Amino acid sequence: MEPIVYRQLLPACGVVTAPELIGSLGLVRGDAPAARPYTIATFVTSADGHTTIDGQSRQLSDDGDRELHRTLRERVDAVLAGTATMAAEDYARMLPAPARRERRLAAGRAAEPLAVMISRSGRLPLDIRLFAEPEARVVVFSPGAADVGAGAADVCHEQLDADTPLTEALATLGREHGVQTLLCEGGGTLFSALLQERLVDELFLTIAPVLVGGARGPSVTSGPSTRLPPALELAGLAERAGSLFLRYRLR
Repeated sequence: MEPIVYRQLLPACGVVTAPELIGSLGLVRGDAPAARPYTIATFVTSADGHTTIDGQSRQLSDDGDRELHRTLRERVDAVLAGTATMAAEDYARMLPAPARRERRLAAGRAAEPLAVMISRSGRLPLDIRLFAEPEARVVVFSPGAADVGAGAADVCHEQLDADTPLTEALATLGREHGVQTLLCEGGGTLFSALLQERLVDELFLTIAPVLVGGARGPSVTSGPSTRLPPALELAGLAERAGSLFLRYRLR
């Protein structure tokens, strides 16, 4: 099968594959080591700003977007998503392709990134495929522990009360679980909460060549606006089949 290629426009013009594009990124801070993971958020939106169609993002995503998304997952230590996002998308194991798991193992890493879920209410989507996967490793931040049953995913509970800042949760991921790079896959409420505490370092935004119209999907952010909205610095731009792939650094 021919590899999926992208027309890179920034920072330099050329034709690249997803591993070349993601592999060239220095996903680390330039300052002193921080107490939390380097955090990347990723979203796909329609040209008119919607992140889902009928409650799911997959109808906006094409082969190019999915390849970049899977390559990002292969690169990071953990994947974070809100409970509503995991339920709507019926999350399964993080890297189903054996070749991706083998590359991580060959590099001395765990076969798959941790799956991380945050629920201040304690309500968890225990019926999604992720919890039924024996090889999945899941960290759940919630007020109480969840019983997923025998023979299911390996679930670790971390205490998260209503007033616990997300800064503390991310610090726990770094301190207790060795997470140095974290990929946030939404939704908008969780992303906004991370922005409120200035916990996002980069945003990967795919703009699909689709007009959804009406009020059929939420936007990238949802919730109260930040007092000092972060400025975005365009660090990369690529195109494939009409879709635009933008990489922003948050200042």
